[in-house]
Amino acid sequence: MQDHRLDVAACIVGAGPVGATLAATLAAAGLPVAVVDSAPLPPMELQDFDGRAYAIALTSKRLLAAAGIWAHLPGAPCPIEAIHVADGRPGTPPSRLSLHWRADAVGPEPFGWMVEARALRVALNARLPAMPNLAVFAPAQAAAVERHEEGATVTLSTGPVITARLVVAAEGRNSPLRRQAGIRAATLDYHQIGMVGAFAHEHPHGNGALEQFLPNGPFAQLPLAGPGHFGTAACRHASAFVWADRTAIARRMLALPDEAFGRELHRRLGDRLGAIRPIGRRWSYPLSALHVSRWWDTRLALVGDAAHGVHPIAGQGLNLGFRDVAALAEEVIAAWNAGEDPGAEPVLRRYQARRRPDTLLMLSGMHALERLFGNDIAPVRIARRLGIAAVDRIPALKRAFARQAMGLGPGVTGLLAGEPLAQG
Repeated sequence: MQDHRLDVAACIVGAGPVGATLAATLAAAGLPVAVVDSAPLPPMELQDFDGRAYAIALTSKRLLAAAGIWAHLPGAPCPIEAIHVADGRPGTPPSRLSLHWRADAVGPEPFGWMVEARALRVALNARLPAMPNLAVFAPAQAAAVERHEEGATVTLSTGPVITARLVVAAEGRNSPLRRQAGIRAATLDYHQIGMVGAFAHEHPHGNGALEQFLPNGPFAQLPLAGPGHFGTAACRHASAFVWADRTAIARRMLALPDEAFGRELHRRLGDRLGAIRPIGRRWSYPLSALHVSRWWDTRLALVGDAAHGVHPIAGQGLNLGFRDVAALAEEVIAAWNAGEDPGAEPVLRRYQARRRPDTLLMLSGMHALERLFGNDIAPVRIARRLGIAAVDRIPALKRAFARQAMGLGPGVTGLLAGEPLAQG
């Protein structure tokens, strides 16, 4: 058992994609950092495909590149170069009043990239242990966390004691650190289940994504790298799916054997990708929105799912977490480089001021979309189809929506704009 003390600028509890990226970003800027996770994080080979993948927006890719993570991806991820949005019903062709974006009409880069979850984990696990300023404690648990005006102390289940200027809660929606701090979290149950997985298909996807709004929830097809990585000679290409449906319906879908589940996927996709068959595992989770009363407490900051949760109707959950990382890292690095306390109240207040408006706007926007598109009332259905078609015919509005999908909203600066890390 280890038995030593370590003094760091920040101790991050949780080494999922958001927590690990924050740790790498701070360490790459020269700050002493510790990251703690209950799961082991050794360098690893690429595991078998498990069906999960992330849609990484352009701004998130810039952050991952600045942190030195993107370069460690074991293979080239699939760019998303086109997005087709339509309203429809299962088993019938989507409305011809649709919206189509091409990335090359907006700028020189794709909307984003589809990165398999296993590939991002490999990149994180390759990056973190090699960083001289970063101490990785995994597997280990934060058995006791004491926070006070002068600093914080984190006692690990494996023995070490970490003193830190700042503790970061990156342990997900049920964050123990958030509860310990007495920070209230309001939730809204959508009475839906989100289903995530992948399927092999006959025809190439052309690096295009489909977002189809169905009466019980949205269905998205997102392109994966290939061909040849998946399936058989008849189904050489692959895509991920994100499918939200009413809880009772989703449970029935999840209980189906692969062949029947594939038929349900085909009912929502139509014939555009030809024959399909599910691959990898199916993942599911109940859908709810989450908003916290505040983003910080004494010597504590919340990031990622510990701070917010949105409906996956636009696939922005992880990208919101990466925006938290960029804002918090920039504030902490600036304070450290100026010889100031990186965990002091003014730093944390500035972080909250940067992230709260953007997150509230995203949360309310996704909620409004879910309410607008999650029904089959005829007048509403006609109005939204006309609205989709109208956006497709207004270039300035269409471009604004496209830039938002890339993460290029108003005021994007710093790491999200591609600027290099500030070194002390």
